[in-house]
Amino acid sequence: MTQENQNPNSEPENTTPDAAEAAAEAAVPLTPEQEIAELNQKLTDMQDNFLRAKAEGENIRRRAVEDIAKAHKFAIESFAEHLVPVTDSLYAALSTDAGDAKAFKEGLEITLKQLLSAFEKGRMTEINPAVGDKFDPHHHQAIASVPSEQDPNTVVSVLQRGYTVADRVLRPALVTVSAPK
Repeated sequence: MTQENQNPNSEPENTTPDAAEAAAEAAVPLTPEQEIAELNQKLTDMQDNFLRAKAEGENIRRRAVEDIAKAHKFAIESFAEHLVPVTDSLYAALSTDAGDAKAFKEGLEITLKQLLSAFEKGRMTEINPAVGDKFDPHHHQAIASVPSEQDPNTVVSVLQRGYTVADRVLRPALVTVSAPK
């Protein structure tokens, strides 16, 4: 076995270009002025990156605020578009001189159907509990407690219907409930 120029005390050569540059830089010491200039350049680069990131964050925040404002504006606009035909029907009913109460009532019923359809399209639903339903404090507001043959805490009468918008109570139904015996 022969050994080809192997020196047991020498380090193995690293032939990658990055390693060679790093070794060359390590071999040549920087003067204090060069080191300060290099550090100042790094500081300037970092400050520039920071300002760009800060500006981007502000732009994102501003766009989010604008998007939320537009969402609120257009949500009410959509609901209002569904109510316009109801308003047209009410004006038409007021402008007629028909003395026929039956025809007037039919027109009101059609207008009410239009209104309920507009409510449905706007995700607004009615809270109208039936007599005998269990009192639900999340959807009903008890105005009075009256003696009744019904079970305690059940709806005796509905004084005013309530409404929800997207499963959130807009106004609870006003009810009277049966008093405990």
